[in-house]
Amino acid sequence: MKRSGNDDLALFGRAPVLPRDSHRLWPVVTDDERVAIARVLDRGILSGPFAPEAKALEEEFARFVGARYCLLSHCGTSALAMGLGAAGVRAGDEVIVPAYSFVATPLSVLQVGAIPVFVDVEEGSGCLDPSAIEAAVTPRTRAVMPVHMHGRAADMTAILERARALRLLVVEDAAQAHGAACGERPVGALGDAGGFSLQSSKNLAAGEGGLFVTNDRAFAEEANAIRNFGQDLSLSDADDYEVARPLDGGRALESHRVGSMYRGNEMMAAFARAQLERLPERTARCQRNAEKLSRALARLPGVTPPLPTPGRTSVHHKYRVALDPERAGVGLEPTRLRDAMLRALAAEGLEVVLWQGAPLPAQGVFQKRDVGLGFPRSGEGGTDLAINYDPARYPRTRALLDGSVVLFSQSCPLIAQDETVVDGYIEAFERVWHHRTALAAWAERELPRSR
Repeated sequence: MKRSGNDDLALFGRAPVLPRDSHRLWPVVTDDERVAIARVLDRGILSGPFAPEAKALEEEFARFVGARYCLLSHCGTSALAMGLGAAGVRAGDEVIVPAYSFVATPLSVLQVGAIPVFVDVEEGSGCLDPSAIEAAVTPRTRAVMPVHMHGRAADMTAILERARALRLLVVEDAAQAHGAACGERPVGALGDAGGFSLQSSKNLAAGEGGLFVTNDRAFAEEANAIRNFGQDLSLSDADDYEVARPLDGGRALESHRVGSMYRGNEMMAAFARAQLERLPERTARCQRNAEKLSRALARLPGVTPPLPTPGRTSVHHKYRVALDPERAGVGLEPTRLRDAMLRALAAEGLEVVLWQGAPLPAQGVFQKRDVGLGFPRSGEGGTDLAINYDPARYPRTRALLDGSVVLFSQSCPLIAQDETVVDGYIEAFERVWHHRTALAAWAERELPRSR
């Protein structure tokens, strides 16, 4: 796919490496998904606490991640809230979360009335730094929620060791990490509970949806109650429901705790089942393409692609590339080099995004902490949130976001692309990086300096 020509970039008028229609949208819909949805419609059962497609998906995904129990929810955030509530996190408790993630991570903590307390991330992986846990603990700390960022397994060995020593629960945010592993074990149910997402961009996609997992029967029972209005609905009650009438149980139900309607529906379950059958082969291809891309980009001075971490695999839900202006020999601050690369790579036809722009505590919900809008009150002896929610306390998170771009996008993630597209990314990145001096000069003229 090599091309010859002048030394200009597409940003300066040259033809782009990749035409705009080169990418494949995600999720990929085949006849398998169409048959699955038709099966639901023909059956005429769309929902229920023990509906057949949901139960089948729960059994299949539990096997996939090596968990004893799995429950379908209506989104990944509700799966996390179910995990926190089932594990015993209560109003006023504190939960340690990373300063880099999607906002759903700390919002799930707020949903159960608890307080998210931020810690910084590891350099390189972007996952929660295990060494930061102990300093964040107060008498109110109940749990830690590691996030398997971009599909890369967090250091669960170290996190579990520290959590157990401090008597903390561990609820994994595995929203992006279907099939990632720590050692030989898949993530999600390594701690006390975990939650996955089925949102459209995820490697296992069903439009929306979530999957709660655990190896603890009591946690599974509590999570099932939470997703069913807090009712006294036991997993064993499935025997009292007819398959053809999954909305009609054999007894009246009573709500014993605060809960909600967090259940998923039959069409999302059927779609996810069809996607799950192809997930191992798609993940393997994605990993091969990521390795090829990383080998090429690692040869460029000042470029650091996602590199393997011993004992921790990645399914490359997102592919974040770090850029070092000093090593690259260009006189730009990190954010200007980042923004210039964003513009130049997009001009070459690449899908390239920032995804997140600041540490999570910089977001308005944490800066305002508006009790009138549902933000829990801090309890006596807990974390000083004015200090903890200062974004300046998280230099590694800030450096990661200021000095990197994400290749591929929510609509066109790496897992959807073939090797030809990946070859185009290699060529385009090499082309732009070869002309980084000219790009830096353009950035000096056209891009504002960071404040």
